[in-house]
Order: sequence, then C-alpha cells, then structure tokens
Amino acid sequence: MGLTLGIRHGCVMQSEIRAMSIACAKVGGINLSQGVCDTPVPEAISGSVAFAIEQGFNTYSHFAGLKILREAVCEKQKRFTGLEFDSESEVIVSAGATGAMYCAFQALLSPGDEVIVFEPFYGYHISTLLAAEAVPVFVPLALPGWTFTLHDLEHAVTSKTKGIIVNTPSNPSGKVFSREELEVIAGFAGRYDLFVFTDEIYEHFIYDGNRHCSFASLPGMMTRTITISGFSKTFSITGWRLGYALCDARWAQAIGYFNDLVYVCAPVPLQAAVGEGMRRLDEGYYSMLSSEYREKRDRFCEALSDAGLTPHIPGGAYYVLADVGHLPGSSAAQRAHYILEKTGVASVPGSAFFSCGRGEDLVRFCFAKDNMVLDEACRRLASIRNM
Repeated sequence: MGLTLGIRHGCVMQSEIRAMSIACAKVGGINLSQGVCDTPVPEAISGSVAFAIEQGFNTYSHFAGLKILREAVCEKQKRFTGLEFDSESEVIVSAGATGAMYCAFQALLSPGDEVIVFEPFYGYHISTLLAAEAVPVFVPLALPGWTFTLHDLEHAVTSKTKGIIVNTPSNPSGKVFSREELEVIAGFAGRYDLFVFTDEIYEHFIYDGNRHCSFASLPGMMTRTITISGFSKTFSITGWRLGYALCDARWAQAIGYFNDLVYVCAPVPLQAAVGEGMRRLDEGYYSMLSSEYREKRDRFCEALSDAGLTPHIPGGAYYVLADVGHLPGSSAAQRAHYILEKTGVASVPGSAFFSCGRGEDLVRFCFAKDNMVLDEACRRLASIRNM
C-alpha cells in the first residue's frame, strides 16, 4: 500500500440534508432531516469547558491533538474493543469525523483511485472522496436486511481499486454489519491489498442485541484499517467539530500532515473538555445511550407505521428510512417536500443516499431529538394517513 502526499482540488456536492434544513427553517417546521442532536450534553463534558479555558487551553495544540484527548481515545478504544493504539503516533484528532476522513483520503489516495462504497451511503463520504479526486464505486445493499455478497464485491473491484468504506452502524440505513459480514470484507481487502476506511461514529447506538465490531479488531486488519470516529453523536456536540482517526503510525503521519495543513488543529478548549469529560464517564453512560435511543426509535417507527410510512427498522444509529412511494410526487424530493408542506416535518429525500436514480421511494428521518419534539413530530405525521 503506497501513499501520495499533495494538495488536490475537490468537487463539492450540494447537500440535500442542508437544503431540507433550510426549507424547514423557512416554514418553522420540525427538522428531522439533519442529525443535529438536540439532546442534552452530559455534564461531565459541558462542565469541563470553562475549566479548560481558565487553565489556558486557548492556543494551538499539536496538530495531532491534545495529549489528554488522545490518551482518552486510546483508553476508551481499549475498553470497548480491546485494541491498543499508541496515543503518541497512531491517533489524529481533527475537525470532526468528516475532517479526519478528508485528511485520510487526501493522504492515502491518488487521483483516479477507486474506492468501493456500500449503497445507501452517507453523502459526505462521497463528496469527501471526490474532493480527493478519487472515484466511488457503488455496491448496492439488498433488502430485506441491507445485505451483500462476496460476488457483489468481486464484481466491483478493478486494478484501480485502492480502498473500501465501511460505515457501521450505518447512516442512513441503520445497518449494523455483523462480524461474519465484516470477515467477508476483511478477506476481500486482504486479497486485493486495500485500505479499509471505517466510519464508526455511531458505535454506541446499537439495538436489538446487535453488537458493534470495530473492523480493526479482526485478525490482520489493524495495519490496513483507518478507523474514523468522533464525539459529535455520543455527546450531542455536533457543533464542536471534534473527531479522530486511529491507524498504523505510517498512515497517521501522512494523515497528520494534511490535518496540520488544512485545519492546523481542532478547537483546543473543546479538546481539553472532552478529554477530561471522557475520563469521568463510566460504561453506564454508553449503555444508557443505547437504551434511551432504542426507546426513541421504537416510538418513532411505530408512529411512521401508523401514518402509513413503512419504516425499515434500523439496528443502530439514529436514522430511519421510510417508504413513501405512495405519496404524491414522482421523486423522493417531491415526496419529502410534500411531507414538509402538509405536516411541517422535514426529512431527507432517499435519493440523496443512492446513485443511478435509486431511493426515489424513500425518505430519511433523524430521531435524535428531545422527547417532546419527537412526540410532536409523531403527532404531526399521523395526519399523512388521512390525506
């Protein structure tokens, strides 16, 4: 596996998520389109910010992040996955998980390199690939269960393939890849000498007995895996823009170069606050997340079913794709706007997560909302059935 350093011009993809958020704001609606997490920030995190500023964490940090945060990330990774990373050489803290992924793509991919992406996909994975002038190659997941086969992967690989993206738990489908599925991907990646870029930011949002398996924990995969995650979802701090990459020191050095070049460093007092807060949170906090969000999922999916918007029940994360093919309109965008117009609830057109005209019968809702807001959204959506 080689790496290329350099600055590359990228393409910018218009985000339908932000477009629907803007449309929602214009009508004063309930925004279930963007994963903004309006649930409370844990006191252990929020209460550490002022202290961090008072202690002088107000200037640049090392480009790889503050030592206290890098150590906290490594301690948590070992606790939950058993993986041991060197906080000095194998962790890069960046401006959100998207920032970490952007730097990884810039560091490890060359223009024209192909990267396999499971579909439905998260749009920012695609736009970030395009910014590195890489080429996404789509492998559709099949319903029910959003499944794939080894044949699907073999059909997608070419001499230009350099990597594969694995998002588990997944946005937007909520799919949690099983260990068996990940082992198929691992064998495939080893056979073709591919990087595996994982987005594991929803690792603590797991339901129905599913288990999160960090890809790097599979035999032989730690050296070729770039594990991307962050704090935005787990601590409801999407606006803090803090994420990280965990990987072999060879790749971390190159990723850190781009992190320094593009971002200099992530917000320093917020780094310090999260690093300190993580040391004060026990495992009970993370298990509480799964329980709390499972209840939100169940309540919201029941409301969707009652409204005639059949949900594809997610096994993880906090999004749900719902079938809206029977609503007026010839596209997912028209149907999403119809829902917004009639109920004041914003969703994202399913086509934003598919290529080649797929996803037109789906919209995505985010249920990471305060219970009062979620209950009001459920009440409003109920009116769709009678329209």
